[in-house]
Amino acid sequence: MTKFTDRLHEAAYTIWQASHKHPFLTELRDGTLAAERFAFYMKQDYTYLKEYAKVFAYGSIKARDLTTMGMFAKLLDSTLNMEMELHRQYAERLGIPRQELEETKPAPVTSAYTSYLLTAASAGSLAELTAALLPCTWSYCEIGAAMAAYPGARSHPFYGEWVEMYASAEFAQLNEWCMELMNRLAEGLPEGELAVLTERFVTASRFEYLFWEMAYRMEEWPV
Repeated sequence: MTKFTDRLHEAAYTIWQASHKHPFLTELRDGTLAAERFAFYMKQDYTYLKEYAKVFAYGSIKARDLTTMGMFAKLLDSTLNMEMELHRQYAERLGIPRQELEETKPAPVTSAYTSYLLTAASAGSLAELTAALLPCTWSYCEIGAAMAAYPGARSHPFYGEWVEMYASAEFAQLNEWCMELMNRLAEGLPEGELAVLTERFVTASRFEYLFWEMAYRMEEWPV
């Protein structure tokens, strides 16, 4: 039986393939990514995660049962205290002071992406919220698994920890729950509403690609 997430994956397939082949990720996988590019990514992703965590908070607010409320709370906690902690550790290794990390201002793509997510979370339904946030968890899960299978990626002295984070069973379980929630919320909806959810998913997927591009080019606001 075809699931709604199958439709979503098909709709964003070419975008995801482009992300997988992006030089930021292929060089990270190979261990050849320049440290300054990774540092830029870490700082911008840290600011992104601050806003992304709020999407999970909205999820808890909009959920109608305690189990879903609790899982969104778990995702919020995982983002703030696991994923962002990894960023803080990397920042220390890169020589980025904690204050500099905390005070990093969002670059144009970061600002646009997080604004899009928060609009979907605040103004949209729980299904729209889930469709918008899913490309981040799902694509990172796919990227982590693919990199983990690449010889030497997990054991790289600098980037291996990043690969391990997104290839972990814990991260995969959280993503699987998000996918299952998406399928439950989409069940029985009319085609018009499914089209809206698909557009949310595809747009967020485009932003994911733009985020890798921004990080590789280290794109800031123009003077």
